[in-house]
Amino acid sequence: MCSTRRIKLLLLSCFLALPAISLAQASDPAAAPATQAQIAALQQAVQNAQSAGDNAWMLMSAALVLLMTGPGLALFYGGLVRKKNILGTMMQSFAMMGLVTILWAIVGYSLAFGHSNSFIGGFEHVFLRGVGLAPNTDYAPTIPEQTYMIYQLMFAIITPALITGAFAERMKFSAMAVYLSLWSLFVYSPMAHMVWGVGGLLNASGGRFPSLDFAGGTVVHVTSGFRRWSPASTWASASATRKPTCRRTPWC
Repeated sequence: MCSTRRIKLLLLSCFLALPAISLAQASDPAAAPATQAQIAALQQAVQNAQSAGDNAWMLMSAALVLLMTGPGLALFYGGLVRKKNILGTMMQSFAMMGLVTILWAIVGYSLAFGHSNSFIGGFEHVFLRGVGLAPNTDYAPTIPEQTYMIYQLMFAIITPALITGAFAERMKFSAMAVYLSLWSLFVYSPMAHMVWGVGGLLNASGGRFPSLDFAGGTVVHVTSGFRRWSPASTWASASATRKPTCRRTPWC
């Protein structure tokens, strides 16, 4: 019993001494710098966690947009043509994935998101010069600029791939590759700069004609849709269309 009481008294004295110890530590001037350092380290840890989360989400979003082109768009357009043209139509979408990636890395990204004038960007990011792990505060301050470049690349890929449905079964593969390469450089990149680029003509913040475009409504769908339904495209497709040889159904 005595030992139990002694243990209880010892625990009670320790418990009562805790506030005094805490007050002594708080009043110690040497502990202040350590506290400021801990706060700074905590803030840095929070920023790192936010950057890691944003980076992971943007990379996953980029992967989902890429899947919209291949296999999504490839299978969609492949199912709308005759059997003999299924492979060729699908390969047009997959070819855009490789071809536009090269063009985007060489000069496309610079023309779209460089600084020049209100219509087109400059050549400051040619061959992805200066596009590293540091964030670009003009566009995405919490993720690396490389991640932002990859995410925008996915939209640059799917836009010309959408156009391939306008001349399915009607254009040679080589002609399609040359035409859409030029279209990506001279139509898509300037439009992306005007709408999304800093100082662009149609930019929502600071443009002369501000327009809101969150998911590519202007840059992707308007440009590709206008190309698909332009009079020249309609005339060329109609003049090159052949009557189906199969007479069982009009869709063979």
